[in-house]
Amino acid sequence: MNTKAISKALEAYTSCDVADALSKLKVPHGGFLAGLTMWSPKRQEGPTKIVGPAHTVRYVRKNYENEPQPSGHYIDSIPSGCVVFISAPARSINACYGGLMSTRALYSGAVGTIIDGRLRDLQEHRDLDFPVFARDVGTTAPAEIMRVAAINEPVRLNSEDQDAVIHPGDILVGDMNGVVCIPQALAEKVLDLIPSQVEADEKIAADIKKGRSVAESMKEHRADVKKP
Repeated sequence: MNTKAISKALEAYTSCDVADALSKLKVPHGGFLAGLTMWSPKRQEGPTKIVGPAHTVRYVRKNYENEPQPSGHYIDSIPSGCVVFISAPARSINACYGGLMSTRALYSGAVGTIIDGRLRDLQEHRDLDFPVFARDVGTTAPAEIMRVAAINEPVRLNSEDQDAVIHPGDILVGDMNGVVCIPQALAEKVLDLIPSQVEADEKIAADIKKGRSVAESMKEHRADVKKP
């Protein structure tokens, strides 16, 4: 199954469903990328969900002279159907993504943007109804302190608590629960595992509403969940 078909099939499930499957496959933290939350079209509210292959952009401190300097603007080359993942230097005060970037991303057919850093122009993203996830919000453009050094290369999550790398083509899933990264090589396995676990949870929920204990219902229904 190709990436487009897998992404389409995953739209039926939540980031939590995906994380459960990744946990069974021994992916640390179920692929969860901590600290990245939904800011647009609403703040941690509503049915918004993005699913698609990662198209990565890495910013570096402006004075990193030994880093490459790609020509052109990264936003003009993003492919349709992708999730733009932007990595800013850790603890950056300035934002690295604004309203004009979402305007172009929407025109190009991107399904959303995830920023390991700050965004700005929040109302502009919301007016576009374009999904944006980020660590925080800011006011100031990036040029003062940072620049793009790499496009569509592996980037490392800015976190002191987890060691996660996002590779181009990894499938990113984001909703109001958070953001999960599915390694490209595991995508079909994840999709294979999810349906039985979702079905089991639905049966358990139905039992609980009828007064049955969680322990008893889990013992019955989770025994049938598909194993890796």
